[in-house]
Amino acid sequence: MSKYVKNLITDYVRSRLEGVNDAVLVNVIGLESNNGMRLRAELRSKNIQLLVVKNSLAARALAGTPLAPMFDGVAGSAAVCWGADDIVSLAKEVTQLLQTKEYEKVSARGGVMDGSQLSAAQVAEVSKWPSREEQISILVGQILGPGARLAAQLAGPGGALASQIAEKAKGRGRSGGSGGGWPRRWCSGSRAAGGACYLE
Repeated sequence: MSKYVKNLITDYVRSRLEGVNDAVLVNVIGLESNNGMRLRAELRSKNIQLLVVKNSLAARALAGTPLAPMFDGVAGSAAVCWGADDIVSLAKEVTQLLQTKEYEKVSARGGVMDGSQLSAAQVAEVSKWPSREEQISILVGQILGPGARLAAQLAGPGGALASQIAEKAKGRGRSGGSGGGWPRRWCSGSRAAGGACYLE
């Protein structure tokens, strides 16, 4: 390969991975062409990109970037996967796909997270972590939990008070029907003597 071609490939790899901080490296050697196209399509549907690179050229293109450690001690060709919401989601999706029989010849070789190199075993471990969405869901549940309990505690005494008021009102209604409740009527003297009657 001429120096000119190497420079073209290096520039292309650098431009494709510009701004990428986390990635997973997979081995696609032995994958049939049709399955390779299908794998790319499935990854794209999950917002994940795949780029097959020669490791020596990729290491040269990504020197000084957060992805550089991914190629330390790695030889031959490999495919870089990047995208998804975060490194956890990326590791989950890639790991799940590679566990299917269709892609049994594909395997994870490692990756990089926050500028640190990951081994294949560490990529599998990261795939078991809760994703960003799952972490947010857990956090929201922890925040809303005490609030829900407080609302229930406040509603309890309030409901009991409302029940007591309702019972009191019913009691007044019953006593009024028998002449002992409110309102009551009283008269001063007899009507014949000019007495008056009042409501209280």
